[in-house]
Amino acid sequence: MSEYSDQLDQSWLELPNATDDPALSVDRLAIVEHLRATYGLRGAVTEFRVDDYECLVLFRGPAYAADVVINRETGEYTATQTVMGLIAIMNDLHKGRDSGPAWSLLLDASAILTAMVSITGLVLLFWLRRRRWSGLLTTVAGTIVLAAVYLFGVP
Repeated sequence: MSEYSDQLDQSWLELPNATDDPALSVDRLAIVEHLRATYGLRGAVTEFRVDDYECLVLFRGPAYAADVVINRETGEYTATQTVMGLIAIMNDLHKGRDSGPAWSLLLDASAILTAMVSITGLVLLFWLRRRRWSGLLTTVAGTIVLAAVYLFGVP
């Protein structure tokens, strides 16, 4: 985990011609690009919250998090960056967490493909007389085992 502190250009925090809405009175793009260029923050900006006194910017990616809290009155900010290892990356990619729309689409496509392979396997099982009963017994036994593990093993 790394922590950084610095000060932003005050003009980014109080835009001229801004309305009464604090969210519209901040140059979000300039702030995010400054943070990326200065500290190498990466990932998608998942939240950029603005109120009268501070801004909160959250960057997220697989096995990555960066949180920035900005004081609007002084322009001072604190950034906390957390980079995790290979196992955390694989875990986040497996779950589709903070991995973006392209990865989500790939996960959906692979889930559909797996479901189609399972369904066609069951259909073929009904056409093969020699394997029908042993295949159906195996399917039922597997379903019972999965249900039991879910009922008794998952909190």
